[in-house]
Amino acid sequence: MEDIMGQWVTSIMEQFGYLGIFLMMTLENLFPPIPSEIILPFGGFMTTSSTLTYIGVLSAATLGALIGAMLLYCIGMILDVGRLEKIVDRYGHILRLKRSDIYKADEWFDKYGYWTVFFCRMVPLLRSLISIPAGMGRMNFGIFILLTAIGSIIWNSILIGIGAVLGENWHHVAGFMDVYSNVVYALIIAGLILCIIWYIRKRKKEKL
Repeated sequence: MEDIMGQWVTSIMEQFGYLGIFLMMTLENLFPPIPSEIILPFGGFMTTSSTLTYIGVLSAATLGALIGAMLLYCIGMILDVGRLEKIVDRYGHILRLKRSDIYKADEWFDKYGYWTVFFCRMVPLLRSLISIPAGMGRMNFGIFILLTAIGSIIWNSILIGIGAVLGENWHHVAGFMDVYSNVVYALIIAGLILCIIWYIRKRKKEKL
């Protein structure tokens, strides 16, 4: 499946150049199974084997990432706190959620959301999904776009650069990214576990 996906992505990029890169990066945000670790390194390779330039590929990729992020942000706005309140009121006893839990999560994103958006733009899978809670939290749109652009430029420039350096061996980046992804996900899981432990201990102290 991954090989078929990769062949489809690279064929679109070869056929349509900058437009293909833009379209693939937009879809990559909306449909995470389309991996940026194929699009960007191959785009870098294309700068050494075609008339495409590094700046052109970076611009097309970043613009595509921004458009995709904007669309997900708008989806997040539709799934606002008010709609979640109705879901919790109806199914909260099953999900073991209360309205107060929604408010706490919303407050947390208001406090740390800016940094979350920036750093998650450099984490596979999360780099796309983080735009949804940003929209739900009504994060300042200008700041959202700015941080998304900065994070995307950093991520895109690195992978495009690696693809350009590796040339015909650009596909080796995917193996490295698998290791990178696993390490990042392990750290995220560990962080979540620590947060859960901290929360449980805090609740126990409050009951004493």
